Amino acid sequence: MCLICSVVCSRGQHTVLKAMNPLFPNGLILINVSFREGNSPDHHQNITYNQLLRSVCRCANALKLLGVKKGDRVAIYLPMIPELVYTMLACARIGAVHSIVVSNFTDLIELNMCSTDGVYRGDKLINLKKIASEALERCKERYVPVCCSLLSEEPLFTSNECEPEWMDSEDPLFILYTSGSTGKPKGVLHTVTGYMLYTSLTFKYVFDYHHDDVYWCTADIGWITGHSYITYGPLANGATSVLFEGVPVYPHVGRLWEIIEKYGVSKFYTAPTAIRLLMKYGREPLQRYDLSSLRVLGTVGEPINPEAWLWYYEVVGQQRCLVIDTFWQTETVKHLQLSKPNKNKVTCPFFGVQPAVLNEHGEELEGEAEGYLVFRKPWPGIMRGVYGNQERFESTYFRKFPGFYVTGDGCRRDKDGYYWITGRIDDMLNVSGHLLSTAEVEAALTEHPSVAEAAVVSRPHAVKGECLYCFVTLKDHKEFNRTLMEELKRKVREKIGPIATPDFIQNAPGLPKTRSGKIMRRVLRQIARNEKDLGDLSTLADPKVVEVLFSQRCEAAA
Repeated sequence: MCLICSVVCSRGQHTVLKAMNPLFPNGLILINVSFREGNSPDHHQNITYNQLLRSVCRCANALKLLGVKKGDRVAIYLPMIPELVYTMLACARIGAVHSIVVSNFTDLIELNMCSTDGVYRGDKLINLKKIASEALERCKERYVPVCCSLLSEEPLFTSNECEPEWMDSEDPLFILYTSGSTGKPKGVLHTVTGYMLYTSLTFKYVFDYHHDDVYWCTADIGWITGHSYITYGPLANGATSVLFEGVPVYPHVGRLWEIIEKYGVSKFYTAPTAIRLLMKYGREPLQRYDLSSLRVLGTVGEPINPEAWLWYYEVVGQQRCLVIDTFWQTETVKHLQLSKPNKNKVTCPFFGVQPAVLNEHGEELEGEAEGYLVFRKPWPGIMRGVYGNQERFESTYFRKFPGFYVTGDGCRRDKDGYYWITGRIDDMLNVSGHLLSTAEVEAALTEHPSVAEAAVVSRPHAVKGECLYCFVTLKDHKEFNRTLMEELKRKVREKIGPIATPDFIQNAPGLPKTRSGKIMRRVLRQIARNEKDLGDLSTLADPKVVEVLFSQRCEAAA
């Protein structure tokens, strides 16, 4: 069942598709249940679609009482609780533009903000209201905020009926700031019909969703994956899904597997970062739980290294589950997708995606080739702009190669016409005239049984131009020493060649990551070069990691 309600109407000489917001028209009753799993295993609840509709309407009416109207921007700073979904859909229902805040929202003007007092994430208490209040105070000269606590009394006493706004197809639905893994976050703008259409389609067909499935995406809703595959995509298909408030290792390292057994999850979507984290603890935590309900395993966020892919397929999926390794962006929604065991090999684009490979001069390459991954044509679900900065929108995505959308990623197309994602173009290294992909070096490092995770950046070299500086995070109870460094260098030489031998290998108890789990390699490059001016760190999840890495950085080659 698709809940996107639309009608074609005439406006002058143009035919305009208009969509009703949100996805649930009044009177809709579905028996499907979504499961809320709290930070603690003792905290859980079932939510039907009818309950969801009533809660969305009450929240929408509360926002209207505060003066929020169609076209206003509403920043939402909430944890992974049902009220976050209610507020998103309440904004959509009245035509307001939501922006889920994970950190930086200083570019939003005339902002209305919803927050709550605090939340436990694992055993850590995060005072959300205090953080929000301090941020609003710093930015008070830039906009006029109306700040409300979501769990205040306003929504409790409003009507549970709210007539939805009628929206033009191209009206804005939300602004989402990218993670800032390569620079200052950008406010990506998506519109109503195109975005909803493509999240609905990709959810249905990429994951092969059926109404007897139980679906679970572990992403934070503050990330585009959470927007698309926790909120809009599953709800547009009437899906039964899981909303998880906690973290993978609290109160024990088998928490994810416990939840899969508890709800009979059949479609599971997570990030390579989470997979590598749980690999550290071995097979034993999985063996306590029944994972036989699983049918499809998905990954998203960054290229998955071969060792993590194999562990996911063989240990989690027990060699019977399809693995879908999706490549897409905050800006694009649509996928290139992997649909069979083949490491980072992407077998086919989603409907309407026309990829091409270009060289540095913008010339299109045919057959087997390696270069810039670009797209020939847009589709309804692609971004409409960078909020408040049309110049940045054009220069970032279209100016380098006119006529193409530039993803910023490199790829290799093999003789069968399949695409292999090699990583961000910014993460390529030029060592003695040889272009190397950091993703390939990282994959070689993580094949070593002692390594849980690796990140590779460049460091200037007097002879080579650039050399490899490697950060490695070890599995539990493994020791970082000279023997290990020699084994890692040998592993890279064997897998790639002598030119890729690392000059520096640093022990990294943790890596700097955004809240969405992406490694901030630009920060690692600055650590490798001992540059203390790190620029914008607003999306960094744990600033203490940077201090530790600076204190342990390598001064001499390994």
